[in-house]
Amino acid sequence: MTIASSTELICFLLLGVGVVLGSIGVVLLENIVYSAFLLGGVFLSVAGLYLLLNASFVAAAQVLVYVGAVNVLILFAIMLVNKKEDLKVIKSLRLRRILSGGVCFGLLFLLVRVVITTNWSLPGPVAIGEAATERIGEHLFTDYLLPFELASVLLLMAMIGAIVLARKDVVYLESTPESDLKQGLIEQAQPTLLADKPTNS
Repeated sequence: MTIASSTELICFLLLGVGVVLGSIGVVLLENIVYSAFLLGGVFLSVAGLYLLLNASFVAAAQVLVYVGAVNVLILFAIMLVNKKEDLKVIKSLRLRRILSGGVCFGLLFLLVRVVITTNWSLPGPVAIGEAATERIGEHLFTDYLLPFELASVLLLMAMIGAIVLARKDVVYLESTPESDLKQGLIEQAQPTLLADKPTNS
């Protein structure tokens, strides 16, 4: 085994461990902010795996779209949404955990079975280098045009949803001699109209 192949194997193992551990952390951590940051780490690790496959354009798209757009949008939604009510107790939580765990282990079993039973051709196809970008562009605007546009609409819907969730009622209050209440903004829990400041006629 040469130095290049051993280095590639070490990088693959590190990135694979990063994807697995980051994914587990996204699911298990109770702090949603930490989960969002770990999700960004998972996206970066996947981009590194693409680089190992000589798919530089896909790796760059992974970083730009998922890390630079989707993950940042998730973080903005978390920071903007001010959820004040307490979390309610979920009924039959233990049963739901058992069912979801069974589904996850079933999918894991299917993936492991596919990996074991598939006759993988090694080494893989020869990388086409810079021509990959041209090939991907042709497929995006011919064979996969509809999924490409649907993904754009999905991102737009996610952005609009984050904006709607972040909106709050704003009411202006005038200070009165009877109280020490100063003029300011009061955030209310119910949605969603912005009230204009009353004017004295």
